[in-house]
Amino acid sequence: MSTKNLVKSTLNPDLAVINEICAAGEPWVKEIKKGQTFRIVDLEGNQAVDTLFYNAQDAMERYSASDTICRQHSLYLTTGSKLYSNFGNVMLTITADTCGRHDTVGGACAAESNTTRYALDKYPMHSCRDNFLHALAHDPVCERLGMSKRDIPANINFFMNVPVTEEGNLEFADGVSAPGKYVEMHAEMDVVVLISNCPQLNNPCNAYNPTPIRLLIWPRM
Repeated sequence: MSTKNLVKSTLNPDLAVINEICAAGEPWVKEIKKGQTFRIVDLEGNQAVDTLFYNAQDAMERYSASDTICRQHSLYLTTGSKLYSNFGNVMLTITADTCGRHDTVGGACAAESNTTRYALDKYPMHSCRDNFLHALAHDPVCERLGMSKRDIPANINFFMNVPVTEEGNLEFADGVSAPGKYVEMHAEMDVVVLISNCPQLNNPCNAYNPTPIRLLIWPRM
């Protein structure tokens, strides 16, 4: 991981129009207007933040992992990375990052993946997919856009470290984040952000301890 990717923000949290805590294991939904800046803070370190973005006027346009990876020839996100939609448009640009690398391919935990990766008795455990489904069914912003489970694409895992081996396999490795690390994005269009603050209790990457995150939005600069 290159230190050139580590860029601190100059924005003052006291001037943010949104400054909220998302509890460990919970979903969070907000609309971010074009020109606003959005920050995710890893309060206690190595907490995976599973994140999706949608066009705030038409949820058929949403964050695309394949477009984002292919257009920038990189599996990882950091300062300068652009988040592309499935329509080929830039949704957000990462403008500051004190962690240095974020995953685009590890996906979200679900009942099925918990069973496959850990044990059959893990099936009922809460998961990121559960959080996404709950938000899509109950959040007013998602209801306005007419969203359902078919609107869950591949997500970003902010602060998660998922190296790809020479054989093409994925490794869920120890995190590269730490308490207070953050990533900050400038919205290039009106977007809806849908977060699952990962409730995973089976992975040693977070010391088997999901923790809260802070979420801030600044007005257009």
